Amino acid sequence: MAEHFAVRGGARLMGAVDVVGAKNSVLKLMAAALLAEGTTTITNCPEILDVPLMADVLRSLGCTVEVDHDTVTIDVPAEPGAQADYRSVSRLRASVCVLGPLVARCRRAVVPLPGGDAIGSRPLDMHQAGLRKLGATTEIEHGRVVAQADELRGAQIWLDFPSVGATENILMAAVLADGTTVIDNAAREPEIVDLCTMLQQMGAKIDGVGSSTLTVHGVSGLQPTRHRVIGDRIVGATWAFAAAMTRGQVTVRGVDPHHLDLVLDKLRTAGADIAIGTDEFTVTMEGRPCAVDFVTLPYPGFATDLQPMAIALSAVAEGTSMITENVFEARFRFVEEMMRLGADARTDGHHAVVRGVEQLSSAPVWASDIRAGAGLVLAGLCADGETEVWDVEHIDRGYPRFVENLCALGADIERVSTEPQR
Repeated sequence: MAEHFAVRGGARLMGAVDVVGAKNSVLKLMAAALLAEGTTTITNCPEILDVPLMADVLRSLGCTVEVDHDTVTIDVPAEPGAQADYRSVSRLRASVCVLGPLVARCRRAVVPLPGGDAIGSRPLDMHQAGLRKLGATTEIEHGRVVAQADELRGAQIWLDFPSVGATENILMAAVLADGTTVIDNAAREPEIVDLCTMLQQMGAKIDGVGSSTLTVHGVSGLQPTRHRVIGDRIVGATWAFAAAMTRGQVTVRGVDPHHLDLVLDKLRTAGADIAIGTDEFTVTMEGRPCAVDFVTLPYPGFATDLQPMAIALSAVAEGTSMITENVFEARFRFVEEMMRLGADARTDGHHAVVRGVEQLSSAPVWASDIRAGAGLVLAGLCADGETEVWDVEHIDRGYPRFVENLCALGADIERVSTEPQR
């Protein structure tokens, strides 16, 4: 049996929704626990499929991991294993972030090349180059990244692109290196700041947090800690787009609105009224949204994870929008599914042109990744009839209580188990 979401359009979303911890943060925080022997506790964790998958990765390294609703407890042994389990890693892209901590703690890491969403090429070149600068040797053998070092030494490292994953792996290796490491052109995402905050709580010495230059003064050891995950800005923004698309009014609680400054400004340009509070914001849209152009860039630019939501909004907006994708080349696969729903969209290279229509039309569609799935559900909320969104396990990997939250806001959506129809 396969599951799909049955979405019936026409409802105006109204009410409030709570956002829990960020998927793009919690998995890296779980990996960071490897840096210290003992018990680390992480709270405000989202109840999504990726958390138990990451727990399996850590268990394969000798850790004892308990997942209890929004709390993850990780007991790290004095000598964790250096080889991650292939089956666990292959299902989870973020599992590659154990590479840096393992090299730092064990001086050796064997990590299978990771799986995850089908959104384009995400090579590990910068991860490996950064570790080599710190004194490690790395190579790809039999589908695995093998890294080892007699010792790690501080270095000056320049990233060709502000890669989140490379920044995280290099940072977590550098905190236990001998000497000072400077990471230039580092990623600046709030999730990087969250990781730095936890590492500092563990005893790491990091300067320049939140900037594009991180200076890490290596220490001889770290201690376990207790840390609360920041709110998920991508989930929060998804609810903001849902409010704007359905001409509703939704208060999003549990996320820092300043992590979404550009997103909320785009929605204002589209015609929404935005009210900002402390760790919450409200989006109100009275009429049809106006067309807005979007360009995805590393933070503080418009997040590539929100590109499907931008296209979905553009599909029902008044006017023509240009969406430019600068991060993942395969993310426009989502547009083909939007066209099944009647979207007037064309792609050319890393550009998409979308001419808004008054109403989309229902059809069966398939999610290719987490955010594409959420974008298709939002589009289904603006379509006539019943839209079936398939491959919803992707959505479950990034959105806790997705159907329940939408129902609480007044959406007509249900999870259905049936035979797939391809």
